[in-house]
Amino acid sequence: MPLSRSLAALLLSATATLVTSLGAARAETIRVAVGTQDTTINCATGGLLIRELKLLEKHLPRDGKYKDATYDIQWRNFTSGAPLTNEMVAGKLDLGAMADFPGSLNGYAFNKAGRQSLFISVLSGSIKGSGNGIVVPVESPVQSLAALKGKTISVPFASTAHGLLLRAVKAQGWDPERDVTIITQAPEVAGSALKANKIEAHADFVPFAELFPWRGIARKIYDGAQANAPTFHGSLVDAAYAEKYPEVVTAYLEAAIEADALFAAEPETYSELIEKVTGIEAEVAYLFHGPLGLQTRDVTWKPEYRQAVKTSFETLKLLKKADSDIDLDRFVNDRFIRAAAAKAGIDYEARLRDYGQRPLAASDAVTGKPIADPNRVAQIWVKGEPKVRHYASPEGAFSALAEIEKGGGQARVVYAQDRESGIKLFANQAWFVRDGERRLSAFLLKGDAEAYAKAQGGEVVDYAAARAGTTQLTAR
Repeated sequence: MPLSRSLAALLLSATATLVTSLGAARAETIRVAVGTQDTTINCATGGLLIRELKLLEKHLPRDGKYKDATYDIQWRNFTSGAPLTNEMVAGKLDLGAMADFPGSLNGYAFNKAGRQSLFISVLSGSIKGSGNGIVVPVESPVQSLAALKGKTISVPFASTAHGLLLRAVKAQGWDPERDVTIITQAPEVAGSALKANKIEAHADFVPFAELFPWRGIARKIYDGAQANAPTFHGSLVDAAYAEKYPEVVTAYLEAAIEADALFAAEPETYSELIEKVTGIEAEVAYLFHGPLGLQTRDVTWKPEYRQAVKTSFETLKLLKKADSDIDLDRFVNDRFIRAAAAKAGIDYEARLRDYGQRPLAASDAVTGKPIADPNRVAQIWVKGEPKVRHYASPEGAFSALAEIEKGGGQARVVYAQDRESGIKLFANQAWFVRDGERRLSAFLLKGDAEAYAKAQGGEVVDYAAARAGTTQLTAR
C-alpha cells in the first residue's frame, strides 16, 4: 500500500510538471517590435496612429495557439529607413515602415546577412511619383530643374528621394557625375542650409519638399509627379518572424487598415494628432492625407508599386549598392494584407483596381451645390474651426476668404489643386492663370502656368495678384 501511495504521488507530480510545462509553452511572451518613422508622415497609418490609438493591442490574436500568450509590444522611432533596417537585420525589430527605395535596400541587407525580409503592404503612395520633390532657397532665381545644371544638389543618400533625383537627372539627359554635384545631407541639416542660402537645391522625401516651403525657407521647383515614377511607403517584416507568427503579422496590418479608415473619416483630427506627436504642422499632414491629397493612402500592391520596387533594385545596382538579385515576386508578398483585408471586410481585388485619389464628397461652402470638378477645387482651413471648408473654384475660395477676413477671421491655410497633375498645393506657393472669364487655374510651376496661358489664353499671376483680382471683381 505505501508503495502504491508513493507511485501515485510520483505520477501526480509528473503530471503536474507536464501540465505546467505545457502551460508555459502556451503562455509564451511574443515580442512585437515595430520600427516607425513618425516624421515621415506617409508611414503614419503603419506606425504613429497604431501606437497612439493602441490599435495593435486591439487586433492581436487571443485565441487558438495565442490563447494564453502575452505580448511585449515595442515601438522605436527613426528619422529614415537605413537605421531602421540595421535594427531589423540585427534582430532588434520584427516589423518596420519605410519607402520603396530604402525598403528595397532592406531586402538586400537581409539577403547579405543570409536571411530574408518581406515587403508586405503599401501604406501610402502615388503612382505618378508625387511626394518626393526638389526645393531651392526662397530667393533663388531657379524656377525649374533644368536651371540646376552645373549646380550642387543635396539629398539624403539611400533614401527614396535619392532614387528620384537620379531618375530626374537621367531624364534631363545629364551625367550625374559631371553635370551636377550630388552631396549627402539629412533634412534636419538641409533646412538650416536652405535658410542660410548655403546650398543651391535640396531633394527630399515626405514631407520635407512641402514642409520647407510651408515654413517659408524654400520654394518647391520639382515634384516627383514630373518624373512619372511611382513611389510609396509600406511595411516590411522579418520573413522568419512572419513564418512563426503569421497571425500577428496579419493583426498588425488589420490595425493599419483601421488607422487608414479613421484618417479617411476625420483627416483634420488625425492631422492634428500628427502635429502633436511630431511637430509636423497639421496643414502639411492634411496636404498629403486629406481628400484629393498629394498622395493616396492605399494598402494594395498595385502593379505600379511593384514596378517601383523593381526600379529601386535597378537603381541600387547602378549605385553599386547591390551585387545580387532578389526574387521580386518573393520579396513583394501580398499574403498578409489580403488576409487582413478579408478580416476587415474589404474587397481587396476591387481596391486593387481603384486608382482614384481620396475623393472629395462635399458641397461648396458658399453656394451649397455639390462640387463636381476636382481640378478647380480650393479649400480653406479657418483658424479656430475643426473642419476644412471646400469650394468649387479658387476664385470662389478667394472671395470667401475676403469675407472671412472682413469678419475678423483668419485662414490657417488655403489649398488649391494643380490643373495639370491634380496634386494638392499650398495656394500661396502656386502660380495661377486667369482666363478671359476671370476663372482661375492653379499650377505648381510657373513654366506650366505660362504654357497653359499661351495655349488656352489668359494671364499668369501669383497668389497675391490672384487674390487681389478676385477681391476687386467681387467689390464691383
